[in-house]
Amino acid sequence: MTSLIAPALRCAEPADAAAIQTLVRAAYAQWVPMLGREPMPMRVDYAQALKAHRFDLLVDGASLLGVLETEIRDDHLWIENIAIHPDQQGHGLGRRRLTLAETLAGAAGCEEIRLLTNGVFKANIALYEKVGYAITGREAFMGGTTIYMTKTLCT
Repeated sequence: MTSLIAPALRCAEPADAAAIQTLVRAAYAQWVPMLGREPMPMRVDYAQALKAHRFDLLVDGASLLGVLETEIRDDHLWIENIAIHPDQQGHGLGRRRLTLAETLAGAAGCEEIRLLTNGVFKANIALYEKVGYAITGREAFMGGTTIYMTKTLCT
């Protein structure tokens, strides 16, 4: 999946919707057996999501390696989704997407970043906690638990 070209960051365009959908489905497929259903990001219409949110893509040549989907809200930056291609997981790309989210939040004047994740996604929760996110809530959802997390940025 990697080429001799260094990975680059670019904003998504409407034509990227199918590639984003393919990447997200691949990235979240590992969780289907544990949940007994597709995680919510696998069900999204990315053509519509591209109209509502910012998508920053990590690309290597023609290959899509990762996606960061965000939205600026009144008092925080919301991370809607972070997805890394399964072949690229474990190489720090998710952590780098979180760093990008901090940069975006700072540029927008936000002092906080928020996200949610599924309680089954233990590795994701551990990563978020390792880089400074704190669990701020739990909520029952579709037979499982949604975990709400927040990171306060230094100003």
